[in-house]
Amino acid sequence: MTQKIVVDFGLCESNGVCMGIIPEVFDLDEQDYLHVLQDEVTPENEHGVRESVRQCPRQAISIVDE
Repeated sequence: MTQKIVVDFGLCESNGVCMGIIPEVFDLDEQDYLHVLQDEVTPENEHGVRESVRQCPRQAISIVDE
């Protein structure tokens, strides 16, 4: 089973906390719009992604099973 990163852009305020934790997965562009660079949770990024979910000020990031 694959796990995917989902961002609720209605909640996201582009605070950049997630990008600070794991910049290879999350990026803010010049207009402060969040981009998910890699939406699959892998063994290599799982800790950082879970920490991003935990620390998101708006709780806009989640992990779903696909």
